[in-house]
Amino acid sequence: MTRYRARWVLPIDQPPLRDGWVDVGNGRIAALGAGPAPSAASADTRDLGEVALLPGLVNAHTHLELSWMAGLIPPAASMHEWIADLMRVRFAGNNTGRNFPSDRREITPGVISELDAARAGAALMRDTGTVLVGDITNSLITPPILAEAGIGGVVFHELLGFSVSEPHAFVRAAAGRASEAAAGVAAAEPRIRVTLAAHAPYSVSPALFREIAAQASGPLAVHLGESPEEVEFLRTGLGPIRQTLESLGVWNGEWRVPECDPVSYIADLGYLQPGALVVHGVHLTDDALERLRDADATLITCPRSNLWVGSGPPRLSHFYACGVPVAVGTDSLASVATLNLWDELAEMRRLAPDVAPECLLESATRIGAEGLGFGDDFGTLTAGKRAALVAVDVPAAVGDVEEYLVSGVPADRVRRVA
Repeated sequence: MTRYRARWVLPIDQPPLRDGWVDVGNGRIAALGAGPAPSAASADTRDLGEVALLPGLVNAHTHLELSWMAGLIPPAASMHEWIADLMRVRFAGNNTGRNFPSDRREITPGVISELDAARAGAALMRDTGTVLVGDITNSLITPPILAEAGIGGVVFHELLGFSVSEPHAFVRAAAGRASEAAAGVAAAEPRIRVTLAAHAPYSVSPALFREIAAQASGPLAVHLGESPEEVEFLRTGLGPIRQTLESLGVWNGEWRVPECDPVSYIADLGYLQPGALVVHGVHLTDDALERLRDADATLITCPRSNLWVGSGPPRLSHFYACGVPVAVGTDSLASVATLNLWDELAEMRRLAPDVAPECLLESATRIGAEGLGFGDDFGTLTAGKRAALVAVDVPAAVGDVEEYLVSGVPADRVRRVA
């Protein structure tokens, strides 16, 4: 048994404990409290000093395989412009311009490879306190990278196809690849699960949405309500998205304009199932947010990315006010400067000063863990859960530790403890 003492212990599911302690045995939390602790047989006491001790963070949405794009795609005035830049960079040197270059070569001589960049991104997340992720991948290169870094979570094998001719076979083949990827890392990191996900309403046909919903083995995830262009496309079938699909030669002439909002669209396709993970939601109405809440979905916000790609700031105060569970993601290094979740919390605090700091911390821990299906083991400091502990150095003058933690924690003040 090891007893960790700290100036602050943040269980997340209860108020902070001043002069707290956490007992850990066999990798699990045995007990916790504040003040004098009961004697424990064979306890090795480690006084961590002026730190806040809290559960490991959950980055509920990222694209680790895009880490090689760091610094290559500038902020944009609209998401349509950002997507155009993304496609230009991503498909450079790819003759078809359609398929993700999933081999492990260097994209450009002298530039870090996809694999090495993803490893560096995973190391950054680990070193700044992330213990679980919801990672989006087209190439399935990331499960072993996460296993090497000791990070668990759900890897979503993302599918795109607005004009797929045989969606059942297409999804069945993808499910086979996902199963193989999960089996390949099961021994090294059993906390990694691999499932399927649809990209977005404008890149996935209705039939493909239905097949993914039927064959996925984990929580359903989707980018939704991310931009005004997406809302326009679903309402009218027109705009920049329609033009892009036609220019790529993937427009589906059988697609019928649904004339509805994004949440209604995926609900009509059977994709809005309990536990669904809806990413971004920047342009969802209050009615749509309430529908997500009533469907037991989780909304994952990525505010720094939303601003970078020109989508605008998410309506964070409305997210919390309507009662939908809110988790936090960084998105990828193609649209943010870091994969440090503390940076994301600081941006959330800037955008929503009226939201209580304990709610923001809960979003980065408990709600993310529960949304990914790991709530029994992660997300709070509770007896019986895994001891995935993170310590953050806190200046002695700090009185409101929760406010301090959401206001911009330097990376060098964070470390994993257990």
